[in-house]
Amino acid sequence: MYPVRDSLHRYLKTNGREVKLPVAYTDLLRFTYSVPLLDRNGKDTLWEKVIYDNREWEFIREGLLNIYAILKTEGDLSFTKHLDVARIDYCSFGNSQPFRIRIVNKFNDNYDHYYIKIADASRVYGLELEDLLSPNRITFFVHQNTLVEEHIPGVPGDLFIQNRLSNTDTNKIRLAKEFVKFNERCFIRLLGDMRSYNFVVDITPDIEDYQYRIRSIDFDQQSYEGRHRLYLPQFFKENHPFVELTLKCLNKDSIEQYRTEERTMVAFRLASSRYRVKDLLDIMTRDPISSPEKVKQLAAELAEYHNNPAFLKMKSMGALVKMNMKHLLRKNLSQIPKLKKRDE
Repeated sequence: MYPVRDSLHRYLKTNGREVKLPVAYTDLLRFTYSVPLLDRNGKDTLWEKVIYDNREWEFIREGLLNIYAILKTEGDLSFTKHLDVARIDYCSFGNSQPFRIRIVNKFNDNYDHYYIKIADASRVYGLELEDLLSPNRITFFVHQNTLVEEHIPGVPGDLFIQNRLSNTDTNKIRLAKEFVKFNERCFIRLLGDMRSYNFVVDITPDIEDYQYRIRSIDFDQQSYEGRHRLYLPQFFKENHPFVELTLKCLNKDSIEQYRTEERTMVAFRLASSRYRVKDLLDIMTRDPISSPEKVKQLAAELAEYHNNPAFLKMKSMGALVKMNMKHLLRKNLSQIPKLKKRDE
């Protein structure tokens, strides 16, 4: 994990992501004991329900309700009187070791979740790039060493493969189209490790059918690995059913069309927030968020993949993200009206 440095903290503060939080990640580590959480079939979920001493609980409970208000109502605490903390779960499996907070409405038992994690710079860059360049908005806040993220709804990709992929009411052509677009989005901004359990499938009923949106939920591997294939979800064995479906439902021309469509949409988003993206990538370029060996390996692999030796001159992951975006989106950006070349 890489700490959030002062330059990134200043960027987050300028753009409304730095907020003073009443409870820190380290406060939540003071639980007394934990109980394994099982799913409805009795299988271990790798999450644990944590229990706190009464002396700690009131402080933590009040702070968590206030954080939820910061996430949902810009800090308006008047709504917290009918809310409560139903459960706190902890996952020691994985890089960010998150706490999952379940908030319940005492009037109607409706519940919602959010997450508290260690503020890892790679993850913060990934979250911010997701909000700026993907079709999905995401709310998160940072304070010192604590990161708060909203819950991203959807069916986990691995469960979607098991339970829904082969259903007769699944529109397989639309799903294959979305997987192509998701694959392209990840590669453009070098978001890695998008195995099926690290993304969700959001299903929206349409006029006569369903639309699908694949959304990343894990951003720990934003520009960290040295192998370029790790930034292309199509190469993970866990995603093989999606790849098979795509090859079965789409021909080469359709796949290329959807890739171009996605690049065009990313280019429009980049054009509309180009100064903020430039500020972020300038900071990222100076931030060591991977080892020199992995940076060198990725530079070499991207240079070969794109047949562009300019990648070999890049000395950081941030510089590689910037170069990769320029290489892939240059044609699309040049076609956007009134966008000056110097803003590319």
